[in-house]
Amino acid sequence: MKLDVFDYHLPPERIAARPAEPRESARLLVLPVQGEFEHRTINDLPDLIEPGDLLILNDTRVIPARAYGHKASGGKVEFLLERLLDADRALCHIKSSRSPKVGATLYMEGGATLEVVGRAGALFELQLRESATPGGLLGWLEAHGHMPLPTYIERADDDQDRHDYQTVFARRDGAVAAPTAGLHLTEALLERLRDKGVETTFVTLHVGAGTFQPVRSETIEAHEMHREWTEVPAAAVEAVAAARQRGGRVIAIGTTAVRAIETAARAHPERAKQGEIGPFVGDTQLFLYPGQPLYVIDAMLTNFHLPRSTLLMLVSAFAGRERVLAAYHEAIERGYRFYSFGDAMFIEACAGIEAAETA
Repeated sequence: MKLDVFDYHLPPERIAARPAEPRESARLLVLPVQGEFEHRTINDLPDLIEPGDLLILNDTRVIPARAYGHKASGGKVEFLLERLLDADRALCHIKSSRSPKVGATLYMEGGATLEVVGRAGALFELQLRESATPGGLLGWLEAHGHMPLPTYIERADDDQDRHDYQTVFARRDGAVAAPTAGLHLTEALLERLRDKGVETTFVTLHVGAGTFQPVRSETIEAHEMHREWTEVPAAAVEAVAAARQRGGRVIAIGTTAVRAIETAARAHPERAKQGEIGPFVGDTQLFLYPGQPLYVIDAMLTNFHLPRSTLLMLVSAFAGRERVLAAYHEAIERGYRFYSFGDAMFIEACAGIEAAETA
């Protein structure tokens, strides 16, 4: 399948620089299995979810993962955490005029000193050598790091982003990008859903910077997906089984929740075709695009994604490329706000999507 069939034009003014306030006022485009698109708000979400349905929430927490400093030569460096290896070591992206060599020392904000101790492809392995802030790398970043806003948000991060770019249910440190569909859910909205009889369970997928990597191959099947650490615990497995038993739907809040659950399904192929999963802990490179089956998820809440992105391909696997792109074009015409701080879609899985869609 050609990459360009997932392209669309987005006017720059449609990119949201801040979330809607209040969060429940964000717009919601509904793609039912049949019928016309519906235009609602996030406040209407409880009307679309039935008692006995199960929401899958990604409880990853975004680390203030970006920091600035300089090399011994005085040249500027920008640090972006990709993954913590232990309290004092991490894999990172480093942006500078010349890449630092193994053994180089980096002098960072807040009095931290980092040493380049290795390379892993495009990533640098860094060791914290000195820090005026206790708590290792994470403690230093919490005190002196910046929230890693996507590059398409053309402003500097500020203190408000520590609240805005974090879900209300975030609890496990590790992400360098937010699971953005979850940003729409407030405590009040979650309480309304609980009062209606909707169940919730948690998975963890630590979103990496690779989520923004462009697909560079002409055909999408040739693309190699980045790795992200994932855990689907026994409690989530039991919650999915209970939802199936009572006839409820399994609804993912965001593409990361989809990837976590569908990864767990593929780890236990004997269960997958029955819509069942088993526990999973480890890295996922699951790449979902039209023609790839989704075994477990019945509906999803998701934001609007970048053209030619793996996230747009995942949504297209779920609801059909042509229908999804038609919804995107309608959202653009109606003034919806796009990307991380933008509006959202509620999508029901479409059975019978062709194994491959081509232009």
